[in-house]
Amino acid sequence: MASFSGWGGVKMHGNSSLLTGVLKQRWGFDGLVVGDWDGHAKVPGCSPTDCPASIAAGLDLYMGPASWKGLYASTLAAARSGTLPMARLDDAVRRILRVKLRAGLFEAGKPSARPYAGRYELLGAPEHRAVARQAVRESLVLLKNDGVLPLKKDARILVAGDGADNVGKQSGGWTLTWQGTGTLPEHFPGATSIFAGVREAVRARGGSAELSVDGRFTAKPDAAIVVFGEDPYAEFQGDRADLYFDDMRGNLDTMKRLKAAGIPVVAVFLSGRPLWINRHINAADAFVAAWLPGSEGGGVADVLFGKNDFRGRLPFSWPADAKGVPLNVGDTDYKPLYPFGFGLTLADRKPAPALSEDPGIVVEQPVIGPIFARGRAVGTRLLQIDGTNDSPQAIVGAADNGAIAVHPVDRDAQEDAREIIWSGRSRGTLIVANPRSADLSRAAPLALTLDLRVDQAPAAPAMLEMRCGPGCTVRLDIAPRLAAMAGRGWQKLEIPLTCLPGARLDTVTAPFALSSSAPMRLTLSSIALTPVKETPCR
Repeated sequence: MASFSGWGGVKMHGNSSLLTGVLKQRWGFDGLVVGDWDGHAKVPGCSPTDCPASIAAGLDLYMGPASWKGLYASTLAAARSGTLPMARLDDAVRRILRVKLRAGLFEAGKPSARPYAGRYELLGAPEHRAVARQAVRESLVLLKNDGVLPLKKDARILVAGDGADNVGKQSGGWTLTWQGTGTLPEHFPGATSIFAGVREAVRARGGSAELSVDGRFTAKPDAAIVVFGEDPYAEFQGDRADLYFDDMRGNLDTMKRLKAAGIPVVAVFLSGRPLWINRHINAADAFVAAWLPGSEGGGVADVLFGKNDFRGRLPFSWPADAKGVPLNVGDTDYKPLYPFGFGLTLADRKPAPALSEDPGIVVEQPVIGPIFARGRAVGTRLLQIDGTNDSPQAIVGAADNGAIAVHPVDRDAQEDAREIIWSGRSRGTLIVANPRSADLSRAAPLALTLDLRVDQAPAAPAMLEMRCGPGCTVRLDIAPRLAAMAGRGWQKLEIPLTCLPGARLDTVTAPFALSSSAPMRLTLSSIALTPVKETPCR
């Protein structure tokens, strides 16, 4: 696969010296070279639907999920005009056919006629799930155990945390959706959440398991298991500037409250990577790095209750701070929190010293800069929608509440923008919210700068809002500005905050909200708070 990147200033999808000269000629590669998601469009002079230069450079197969019809037409035209040499096109076809022949695809027949076609009962077969459950058990890494593990199977167990009964969260990205978001329990037939696995483990021995996401209870449990961690992500959508775990769901508070009530706490952390979680480790009596156990939450219960021992060892060094500096075994300054290969067993039962709760970075959100970029809210901010009678709904993937719908779309990279459609059936609002109020008053004069495309102008007021605490919302109708931009492609819209008089800039809870009761369709690439000179509001 050709990379999105470049080498020596030449984009890889158009790099003849590497794709053809090195890979195919010097190294004798006789397979096919496939493109990445519309990566050909990054070649100078190309677009998603027109890029004979990529084929000429050595690409054999475009990846054009939404642009293939245009690519077909432009490639055919280039071949007929001689812009794309027929010999190069023949070579690309020959390579594709060669790979298919080697894979036996022509002898295999169409998929619907193959031996296992339609045998859906084989998906998730017991023997396959048994292997998956074993993989879960053997990959769990025990980082701390003050003596609470293994739990007793006849105990009263409280299972808390936003990941407790959430198969989508414990599966991560690249599931039924690219980012692993927007999934429902019925999308994972036969899967077992961690709560369900715990419940199964204790019921057979006369114990009980109660699910309470916020950790509230009526009868005091013997122990609590708090399951939390990263929300699903894939590829660049999960990129981070640091390793600070943003606990936006209040799980740390839940753990501290349970500990204060005298309840032993077992933390089960779901993540695709090690993150700085010293506060959570300190608040727990036992701490398990569970990674992403997927459909087999029962494998977690197997080890927590001592049916099997912990065998997992860290495949990464675990960071002592949130800076994100690489930790490599053998470096003179190698000082991880837990070294590469670390992992306790159930026999390791001793109190652990308190860890430093200094992350080593400034955690507060920057006042100036992007608040929405690459298809999602930046940092700990939340992208939300609400309707006339709804509470705000935080979204990561697609969402639709009847009043407003949000869909990921491509601009410069896969799903790096959002299409927002107001239905006109009732008022709908798109919001970028701060996790806590922010003080913008000490910054230089600021503007909200939007990088957007107006696909359908509003036929009624479109209210840009800034929310600044209880009883404080200021509004500006930007419908005329949006109407003037309709149908003109990607543009920037700058709104100085002076256009929103009366806002309390020291307590901003949502720096951006846009609402309308009329049909409207926009595509947003970025929203930022940018310094501006004091200008009159136009």
